[in-house]
Amino acid sequence: MESLFAPPPPSVSNRPFGRTWCKTSARSHAHRLHPDLLIPRKVLFFLRPPPSLANGRRRSVSGVWGTPPASTCLLESSGWCCHSCGRGMEATNCKARRRDPEGSLDCPNLEFEYGDSDRAMAELAELYSYTEEPELGLNKTCFEEAFTGEGSPVRWTSLSSAQHKTHVMRLLDDLEVVSREKRLSAARAILYLAQGVFGERDTEGDIMRWSRYNCFFLYQMGTFAAFLELLNMEIANSHACNTALRKPALSLADSTELRVVLSVMYLLVETIRQEMEGDDPEWKAQRETFRTDLAFPVNGEEPFAHLLFMMVTKFCSGHSPHFPMKKVLLLQWKVLLFTLGGFQELQKMKEKKRSDLCLPPLPEDSIQVMKNMKAMSPPSYGIELGEQQKRGRRSRRDSLDLYNEKDPFKSEETPGLDEEENEDTDNVIDTEADLQERDLISQPLIGFRNNMERVSFPRGLPWAPKVREKDIEDFLEMSRNKFIGFTLGHDTNTLVGLPRPIHESVKVLKQFTQQLTSLEGSPAVTTINHSSRKPIIWHAATLRANRKLKEISFQCVLKKQQCHKYISIGDIQTKKELELEQCPMLLGEEEVEETPCECLYQAMLIHIPQYMIALLKILLAAAPTSKAKTDSINILADVLPEEMPITVLESMKLGIDVNRHKEIIVKSVSAIVLLLLKHFKLNHIYQFEFVSQHLVFANCIPLILKFFNQNMMSYICAKNSISALDFPSCVIQELPELTAESLETGENNQFCWRNLFSCINLLRILNKLIKWKHSRTMMLVVFKSAPILKRALKVKQAMMQLYVLRLLKLQTKYLGRQWRKSNMKTMSAIYQMVRHRMNDDWAYGNDLDARPWDFQAEECTLRGNIESFNSRRYEKNPGWEFAPVDNCLQSVVGQRLELPEDFHYTYELWLEREVFSKPINWEELLQYS
Repeated sequence: MESLFAPPPPSVSNRPFGRTWCKTSARSHAHRLHPDLLIPRKVLFFLRPPPSLANGRRRSVSGVWGTPPASTCLLESSGWCCHSCGRGMEATNCKARRRDPEGSLDCPNLEFEYGDSDRAMAELAELYSYTEEPELGLNKTCFEEAFTGEGSPVRWTSLSSAQHKTHVMRLLDDLEVVSREKRLSAARAILYLAQGVFGERDTEGDIMRWSRYNCFFLYQMGTFAAFLELLNMEIANSHACNTALRKPALSLADSTELRVVLSVMYLLVETIRQEMEGDDPEWKAQRETFRTDLAFPVNGEEPFAHLLFMMVTKFCSGHSPHFPMKKVLLLQWKVLLFTLGGFQELQKMKEKKRSDLCLPPLPEDSIQVMKNMKAMSPPSYGIELGEQQKRGRRSRRDSLDLYNEKDPFKSEETPGLDEEENEDTDNVIDTEADLQERDLISQPLIGFRNNMERVSFPRGLPWAPKVREKDIEDFLEMSRNKFIGFTLGHDTNTLVGLPRPIHESVKVLKQFTQQLTSLEGSPAVTTINHSSRKPIIWHAATLRANRKLKEISFQCVLKKQQCHKYISIGDIQTKKELELEQCPMLLGEEEVEETPCECLYQAMLIHIPQYMIALLKILLAAAPTSKAKTDSINILADVLPEEMPITVLESMKLGIDVNRHKEIIVKSVSAIVLLLLKHFKLNHIYQFEFVSQHLVFANCIPLILKFFNQNMMSYICAKNSISALDFPSCVIQELPELTAESLETGENNQFCWRNLFSCINLLRILNKLIKWKHSRTMMLVVFKSAPILKRALKVKQAMMQLYVLRLLKLQTKYLGRQWRKSNMKTMSAIYQMVRHRMNDDWAYGNDLDARPWDFQAEECTLRGNIESFNSRRYEKNPGWEFAPVDNCLQSVVGQRLELPEDFHYTYELWLEREVFSKPINWEELLQYS
């Protein structure tokens, strides 16, 4: 039996079909393709016409909707096409597609590679503001003063390892002296070592190599622990806090000690966490030890990341306005990246966890798939807005043009004379064209079999389709209500009383995709017995030895079996949590694995609402669309100099530095929130939901939409960097003469990496907050996010466009039919780039999820589940009815109670008030005993 989603046999012609389609024609054509295949009416979802061909009207059969696997496509040049290749949404619209007035010239393709962080040199340069440049020379001076011997400074690079150890021990001793100035001088000398002793090196490569060696050496000598004590001392410095509160304006001088301490700690974390091929085994061991020290503190201490979160909340609350927030957030980001793991480590942990839960492996790595995707041309925003006014015009086309339709997703060709027509002219279908197309569809395909050699089958969509358990339950619930009159709850296996097409539809939802392959090169393959139709597993040696067996017909060989039905780790965790709540005595206590993510969540649990609000406050203050307010926090305290600039050149330099400062803060905050959400979601779904709900309560969704309500191309291509002033370029070569013209022109980079990285992170956060939450999806609709997101599509970067299209897909069913008709190019891009759910009827708006919901009840139910989870797992004295009770009189009386120190002074008064003055009902007491 041929696969349902296999390509058509060679007898199929490539004659283009018209734009009108119906279920009868779909069924007849499917039987011509597969005569031996009984295709139920409910499974014709992959033969339905694209919405653009139906002029916005739904012409399809009811049942399972969605996208077949990527191996399906019927005719490349036809007017209709299956959705696996992402085609067909604009099959009649090749003219408007080749003509893109706003896209190609103004929005070039951005060669951007998404990752955990930028290049090592760029990450180190962003640690320092341009106003901190004079302090780099001061670090060198402090180092030379500490190592001056007989009139000539000692060269660090010429000393032996033993001499290095001696000098570092002397500097660490100076960190413990009483004098504040001497401590700061020693800290600056150590910072100079961590920066790579740039005074003795001439190239950036030498500086980076010595910086790497010095950082590992400093950690081995216990430098990080010493600076952690200095950091705690500076946080608790009330004198510095009171001084900063009394000042009307803060500057760099108010956070000198903190900036030096945080810079040393950042360089140690950022340098040690990066793995290189030539690392010594000793360095690898130190890296693992350092990661353990940061994630699992000893002696009951809290994780280092939690200490940094406390600094953020103190800064936002106004108690410590002098904290250098940029350095704190950069260090926080790199600590989370080091202890929890980046995106590659997260993918490995996810695969391991799915294997431990006996779940099938992931179909693909999302980030790797997106790296191979190509960006689409942005929609013509101004033209599509005016399409509603042009719907009345009808265009008549020659019948020959129906056969000359070009492939809608081929590369752009030279525009012709007919390309001046607008996009909407092809969406309106005349009656004569409809009759001609119906005649074409009804004709037999025998006459076109000789032209099959011109048919090429596309690669298809990059995503494998998925089906949730809930999707199958909803489909069966609807079918049972229609045909039987009652439902069976969560039962997805019982199909008694349902017609045969429903059986076939459920089979499609649960089936495996089949891909043909050869017998060679496979260690083991699966074949189908011709008589019993049962799968048989053969090893490669057996196949080679028994290739001539006659009783077995190798009808198809399955190279990979992948189920459409997708079971997430969160579904398993939710079911397990429900079982633990219903049967606490039977299942006992849950064994919780001590992971860095679990330890961080336990430490943050009580203060998570404050931490999320603080991060969003900083993000709001750093957003370019925010206006300065008197009650907003001051995030520029660690970038403004003591004396404001006088000349125009200095003012321009400071303006660039301030904008760069804000961009780095946005980058750090977006990366921190995204890492927390992804790791908490993998650790436990309710940890993720707890953080997500507090982000939503803190207005994270409108904040991100406000961030994107700007000219995104201008923000991504912003030139707020001066490469000559970046570290280490500013210390190894003479600074060129800066002019106002050169500063205004900026660098010749195609885009700013950190800004594009921030935008993608914010879009990923928004997707995670809204996915499968109808109440939050309605927030997108209420805040009118569609035009904001659609403008972001002008950025021709595939990954960013994908996340924008996902957000648009979530709210399409709520935007109305007129919006869908006016934005067919955007709808087509969603079909092409976004993963499809097999029965998600997102494009038409009459799904069950489009009905009115009690959104407040949805959030309250989720909040109740989260509180139950936190109470059961993390409360020391749970207040539930199954808490253990000690009924032994001797053990209760013999318990040692912690009493206050002054209790023995007031002991007699306490006896008189609590014991002697109160009557005791001995009968009632004995009754309960």
